[in-house]
Amino acid sequence: MSNSLKTALLLGLLTGIILGIGQLFGGSQGLVIAFVFAVLINFGSYWFSDKIVLAMYRAKQVQPNEAPELYQIVQNLAIRAQIPMPRLYIIPSESPNAFATGRNPQHAAVAVTEGIMRIMSREELEGVIAHEFSHVKNRDILISSIAATLAGVIMMLADMARWAAFFGYGGRGDREDDGGGGILGLVLMSILAPVAAMLIQMAISRSREFLADATGARISGNPLGLASALEKLDRASQMVPMEARAESAHLFIMNPLSGGGLLRLFSTHPPIEERIARLRAMSYSPRSF
Repeated sequence: MSNSLKTALLLGLLTGIILGIGQLFGGSQGLVIAFVFAVLINFGSYWFSDKIVLAMYRAKQVQPNEAPELYQIVQNLAIRAQIPMPRLYIIPSESPNAFATGRNPQHAAVAVTEGIMRIMSREELEGVIAHEFSHVKNRDILISSIAATLAGVIMMLADMARWAAFFGYGGRGDREDDGGGGILGLVLMSILAPVAAMLIQMAISRSREFLADATGARISGNPLGLASALEKLDRASQMVPMEARAESAHLFIMNPLSGGGLLRLFSTHPPIEERIARLRAMSYSPRSF
C-alpha cells in the first residue's frame, strides 16, 4: 500500500472519530451534523491550517532586514531544493525547534524558535531548514497541518464530552432508539478518542520523519550537520521544554512533548538515536546524497 493511500485512510479515520462523537452526542441527527462539521473542518484545514498553526504559536513573519543570516540560509536552500521561497516566521520561545506548514510548495511557511537560532551553528541550522524543506518538497506539510487541525477538534470535543458526562448529560443517546451511547458512551469516548487521534498522528508522522531527514541531508549536502543539530535539539529540548499542544507536536522537527519510558513508544517521531545513526551512515556513503 502506498504512503499516499495509507495517509488518506488515516485522515479518514480521524474524520470518522469526529462522526462517532456526533453519533454519541446526538444520535442519527448528531451524526449528520458531525458529517457537515467534518466536511467544513477538512475544507477549512486545506485553506487555513497554516494560519491556524502559526497563530497557535504566536509566530511572527520576518523580513530580510530583521533576520538577515537566517533569511539568507532559507533563500539559498530554497534554490537548492528547487522550491519557491517560503514565508519565514520566528516563534517567541526559548525552546529550540522548527516546523513547516502550508498547503503546497507555493504557499509554504517555515517557522523557527528564537531558541534554535541561539544554539545552532550555521551548518546545523542549514540542516534543520533543509529538513523542513524536505517536508515542503515531499508535500508532507498539508497532510500534517490537516491532521493537526482534525486532532485539535477531536481534543476539543473530548473535553466537551467530559464536561457533559460530569453534569450527567447523555445527549440524545439517552434514548435507546436514537442510536447514541448515553453518559457511558461519552465517558469512554472522552478517554479513547484523544488516544486514537494520537496514535493516528503517530502513524502519519513517523515514516515521514525518516524520509525528511534523508531528503534534508541531500538538500544541504551535509548529513552530519543535521545529525549534530538533532543531538543539540535532543539535549536542549529536555532542558528547556516547549509549551506545545499535543495535536500539533508531530509538525516539529523534534517532538516538543518527548520524554522517556513509555512516552517514547507513543511519540509522533521515531527514536532520535536511530535518526542520528541513519544520517551518520549517509555521511559514509557519498553516493547516497
